[in-house]
Amino acid sequence: MRAHRCLIPSLAVLAACAALDAGAAQAQENQRVVPSSAMGMKQSFAPVVKRAAPAVVNISAKRVVRQYVDPFWQALGMGAPRNRVEGSLGSGVIVRADGVIVTNNHVIEHADDITVSLYDRREFPAKVMLADARTDLAVLKIDLPAGEKLPVMPISDRAGETQVGDLVLAIGDPFGVGQTVTNGIISALNRTADPNSDQGAYIQTDAAINPGNSGGALVSMDGELIGLNSFIYSQSGQSSGIGFAIPAVVVRRVVETAMGGGTTVVRPWIAARLQSVTPEIAKSTGLATPSGALVSDVWPGGVAQRAGLKQGDIITAVDSQPVVDAAGVNFAIAAHRPGDTVRLGVRRDKAEQNMTLRAEAAPATPPRDEKLIAGRNPFQGATVVNLSPAVAEEVGLDPFGREGVLVTKTDQGLAHQLGVQPGDIIRAINGRSIKTVADLSSAVVAPSPVWQVTIERNGRQLTTTLRT
Repeated sequence: MRAHRCLIPSLAVLAACAALDAGAAQAQENQRVVPSSAMGMKQSFAPVVKRAAPAVVNISAKRVVRQYVDPFWQALGMGAPRNRVEGSLGSGVIVRADGVIVTNNHVIEHADDITVSLYDRREFPAKVMLADARTDLAVLKIDLPAGEKLPVMPISDRAGETQVGDLVLAIGDPFGVGQTVTNGIISALNRTADPNSDQGAYIQTDAAINPGNSGGALVSMDGELIGLNSFIYSQSGQSSGIGFAIPAVVVRRVVETAMGGGTTVVRPWIAARLQSVTPEIAKSTGLATPSGALVSDVWPGGVAQRAGLKQGDIITAVDSQPVVDAAGVNFAIAAHRPGDTVRLGVRRDKAEQNMTLRAEAAPATPPRDEKLIAGRNPFQGATVVNLSPAVAEEVGLDPFGREGVLVTKTDQGLAHQLGVQPGDIIRAINGRSIKTVADLSSAVVAPSPVWQVTIERNGRQLTTTLRT
């Protein structure tokens, strides 16, 4: 039975671990402190929980979906549709006293109605300030009575001090039944879900995180938020001691963007195509261990080229911190704000050297030129944009060697009926190459009973003939 990556729409918190020492128990009966040694494990996590727990909330999200009463009648086109309410439950963390809350995007995605239940069981409607699917983070805001301030959990700014083996608590409010607390340790840092993405720095913990618990807090022994619990790997769907949290540095960037009025998180990019160092690459380049990222291409005129990076260089460190793979480099760059100076450790011709680059957002060239396609054609009802490095970074595509028209939405029309999907890249229509939204608009303006279309989906070219 293979393991699954399970999202957890509600979160469980960590409770106290226990090892007994009768003599010390009497001495600490009236003064509980966080355990500082194995001998002190009979002491309590209660001081940390007391500080952190009031800042953890329950989140209920509802959305209305339209469905047919019976698939048989739907197939015949005769079923009467009806509305059905779907809901999800999760947790969140108060990060500002005026009612700003951070949670997972998958908890509130597509929700029409969001309710936040506080530690004291009061309920408030919430609005979305920012929702970022790529980081799986969302920032919410509730309106409070005049003058009221909520308890806040500080977002840790000491990420570099976090180490494997550190004690942590996971706090959440699953299913609205009340908070749960579990305890454990940090099992690993910089865990990668996709070695080619920039989401390669999850905190792994063995603290029990169960289904229905997304968006809760991973808490340090200082009572600070060091991560937002997001998903687990499990064969059964229940906690098996392999849970993952989004690091505080990412949470902070998303919250700062929301508070600055932004609706999209701008991620700096390195403007280079990277490849994780394999044992074979390490051997051929004289590296003692297969770690770091090989520069396989650089974007002309981009920040990497201006910093002096070349094809064949190996990035071994970012800001004096060693990097394991390409995902680690991408994440470290993306965690910066545009305009920051980033220091790189680079190996070239078996010699080490240092470089600096200025963090910049990927260029939006050509402009997006977003358009909803109309008319009787296979892309009717699809929303499309020009593919640029900025758009590629936004949706998680490789920006190198990419041009064309990207489908971003297909909620209606023939495009939806014919199976056109967000993420498809339109390459050709009736033998005509499509490179821009203007090309697409021109290609579909004249009606045609038969259309030959070529799209790229998940790296594969698909060509088909459609009748409209």
